[in-house]
Amino acid sequence: MNIKQYLDSTYLKTAAQAGLTEKENATVVEGFIQEAISEGFKLIMIRPDYVKTARKMIDAAGSKLLIGTVISFPEGTSSLEAKLAEAQKAIEDGVDELDYVCNYEAFKKGEVDLVKEEILRGTQLAFNHHKVAKWIIEVAALTDDQIIQISALIKNVVMAHFKEDCYHNVFVKSSTGFYVTENNLPNGATKHTVIMMLENASPLPVKAAGGVRTYDEAEEMIRLGVKRIGTSAAKTIANGETAKGGY
Repeated sequence: MNIKQYLDSTYLKTAAQAGLTEKENATVVEGFIQEAISEGFKLIMIRPDYVKTARKMIDAAGSKLLIGTVISFPEGTSSLEAKLAEAQKAIEDGVDELDYVCNYEAFKKGEVDLVKEEILRGTQLAFNHHKVAKWIIEVAALTDDQIIQISALIKNVVMAHFKEDCYHNVFVKSSTGFYVTENNLPNGATKHTVIMMLENASPLPVKAAGGVRTYDEAEEMIRLGVKRIGTSAAKTIANGETAKGGY
């Protein structure tokens, strides 16, 4: 198994969150991009501001590394128009994959039509430009029943509006890695949540983001059926070492 082709190497901290200047944080991002190129990871996941930088570095290296970015991150409460505008800008900057944060708070309030509309239009925008769409549902903010329901909702919208040969390009993704839980509970993917997602999102693929810290854990997720793993410690995991905390 080439585990590197399942790993989306991820750095999503702002300068303030990292305790760095903007220039210092940009240097960290560039380091992550270069590492992902050198290590042969599937994708580099970065904030929208850095997509142009990544495109330039990857093209200069002649690399096949994909670029992913996050939309309406991390809360997911932006208006549909704002989400689409942010996604359009990322597309123009050279992104390959769009990881939208689903408006899970609206979903929890029963505003299902709003959520359906953003999934439809966000996915359609991605497809119009031959991009992959991922929908982050933030499992740590949801009950088991809500995880099941929102995974099925995303699947049903995609199956109702797009052809079968498109399904593999719409992921249901577990987490942002930025959700603050009570009592230090996990805020990323767990085996329990991933199984629920797999069972209810299928035939759409699932991305386990956050919470995977060792090679064995990554391998277990892949055996369960996960197609991508988001982690800020991709090289550590690929080397068979244990990541320390974080995403």
